[in-house]
Amino acid sequence: MEDSRTLVALLFVFVPLSLVSIGGGPAVFAEMQHQAVTVHGWVTQRQFVDLFAISRAAPGPGALLATLIGWQAAGWPGALVVSLAFFLPSSIVVYVAACFWNRLRGSTWHRAVEDGFVPIAAGLVLAGALAILQSGGTDPLAGVIALGVATCRLWRPNFHPLILLGLGASVFAFVRALV
Repeated sequence: MEDSRTLVALLFVFVPLSLVSIGGGPAVFAEMQHQAVTVHGWVTQRQFVDLFAISRAAPGPGALLATLIGWQAAGWPGALVVSLAFFLPSSIVVYVAACFWNRLRGSTWHRAVEDGFVPIAAGLVLAGALAILQSGGTDPLAGVIALGVATCRLWRPNFHPLILLGLGASVFAFVRALV
């Protein structure tokens, strides 16, 4: 009985997140963290950070974090429910919207909506990034490493993220060993 309640709760959390994930999964990481850790307690703060790291290192979309939360909360059925709840509604909406959107291409309204989505998506992604950074604690070194990684990605966008992950972890471990 508890498993079915958890599955329904996962459904009610991840369907709305799917529908507001403008800019992709990272746009809703902050709310995903809030729901999974604070509201429902499906994962601890530390587990959330670990699942986030796994989702970033694994091939595929970074939004696989949602699937990992479902798996942590209710095993394989939870992973399946969350995957469908998080990926299917937004996929259907995007498909239907694309059919209509192409008819409006070139109009003033079309350009205005596209221009409006850019800062919204960027703000949601930044909020998710800050939530992930804050979940790791308040260590200033974490902020410096995050800023360094972001700078590197902006400077050299083709630099492989796993190399940055290894370098960041090495710097963190080296500094911690000195202190």
